[in-house]
Amino acid sequence: MKIDLDQIRDLLAVVSQTDITELTIESGDQKITVKKSTTTYIPTTVEVQAAPQIALPKPAFDGEPLKQQLESPVEEKASSNGLVSIASPMVGTFYRSPSPTAPPFVDVGDRIASGQTVCIIEAMKLMNDLPAEISGRIVQVCAENGTTVEYGQPLFMVDPRG
Repeated sequence: MKIDLDQIRDLLAVVSQTDITELTIESGDQKITVKKSTTTYIPTTVEVQAAPQIALPKPAFDGEPLKQQLESPVEEKASSNGLVSIASPMVGTFYRSPSPTAPPFVDVGDRIASGQTVCIIEAMKLMNDLPAEISGRIVQVCAENGTTVEYGQPLFMVDPRG
C-alpha cells in the first residue's frame, strides 16, 4: 500500500483535532511520523492605566518651585549666608578620594575651580566623578565618606567669594 498526499492531509487534520502529540504510521517500507508541538501560545492583553496626577507641595525652605529643583538638582543652591551647595546628582555611595589610601579630592579650606573633581559617587557598581560647577573655597563637607547619599543631598558647601 502506498501512502498518498491526500491521506497525509487527512492524518494531519485528525492529529490537529485531538490530544495526540505524536503519531507514526508504517506501511511496508514507508513510514510517516507526525508530531504536534506541545508549546501553546496564549495571547494575553495588558491593560495600562495612567497614574493619577498629584499636586506636589511647594517647599518652604528656599521659596524656589519644586519643579525647578527636580529639573536641576545638581545646580548649586545659594544659601542666605552666600554659601553655595554642591548637591548629589544621584543616589549612591559618596567617596571623598579615588581609593581608600589616597588623600581626599578636596578638603575644608581648599580652593576649587569649576570642572574640578570634588568626589566620586558609586551607583550600580559604576564610579562617577562629580565635577564642581562653581569656583570658590570649600567651607564644609556635608556627607561622611563611604555613606549613602540621596538625590539632591548637599555634599559640600562652597564660598564663591573665597
